[in-house]
Order: sequence, then structure tokens, then C-alpha cells
Amino acid sequence: MKTLLLLRHAKSSWSHNAGGDHSRPLSGRGGRAAPLMGQLILDQELVPDVVVSSTARRAVDTAQLVTETCGFTETVHTTDELYHASTAEWLSVLCDLPDEAERALVVGHNPGIEDLLLLLGGEHHRMSTAALAHVELPIDNWFDVTLIPRATLVDLWRPKDLDPDDQGR
Repeated sequence: MKTLLLLRHAKSSWSHNAGGDHSRPLSGRGGRAAPLMGQLILDQELVPDVVVSSTARRAVDTAQLVTETCGFTETVHTTDELYHASTAEWLSVLCDLPDEAERALVVGHNPGIEDLLLLLGGEHHRMSTAALAHVELPIDNWFDVTLIPRATLVDLWRPKDLDPDDQGR
């Protein structure tokens, strides 16, 4: 059994678009939501064994804030493959995870995360910014995710559900 934590990047700022979409930083709300999700990971005893993030600045910043808060001390791996990733690209990234990692946190973007959840679990779930899905996969090796096993969505958290001051979507 493998545990997959899917995290959509936190809210980004549209006012700093000089470097294009890939370079957008987190907004103030995003900077508050990411550590909140890191604390949730710690509180739920879901600290990952490996973390992979899109190379987009907002995703990397989200991953850094989450991992700092939850106590993950290893290197956050980044890949261009998760930027505007299709379901096939998401599956490719998951297949490359080390098999010794029982729990993985992957930080990326919509619509890819929602599409992956639909593929794995058979149901659509809305992933707002900084939403975190906890998924259990009935596999022993990450490569077996390509067999599209029926995953179990254990929980889905959104920052607005955890912090009444965050009314973001």
C-alpha cells in the first residue's frame, strides 16, 4: 500500500507577472495557506518520505513552506513534467518515485490534479489552491500506478475549511 498526497500549489499573485506564468510568486493568502497545510500534514502524521514539485515558482514556494512546517528535511525534487501536466505526465512522475518511499507528496497544478484524482478514484473532486488530497493506492511499487488501480480518497482538505479567515476558493 502506498500513500499519495496531492497538493495543488497555493494561491499565486497575478500582479507579479513580469516573468510570465511560470514565474508567478505566491500571494499573501498563498503564503499563509501553505504552512497551514504543512501543519495539517504534521498533525495527521503524514510527513512524506519524498516530495516532488512542479518547477513553477508558486509550486516550489508552496512545497518549501509546506515541508518546512511539517518537518520534512530531505531535498524537494522538482520537474518540468508537472507544469501543465496531463494525466499521462502525472502518472510518469509517480512511476519514477523510489519504491522505498511509502508516502509521497506531489505538488502541482490544475486541471492535472483533478484529472488524476478522477482517473485513480473514479470521482471528480474540486482542488482549490492549496487543497490537499490524501489517497491510498493498493500497490507495492510506484510503477504499478500505471495499472490504474482503484485508489481510495481518504480525505480532502482545503485551507478555507481549516482557517475561517481564509475565504479563498
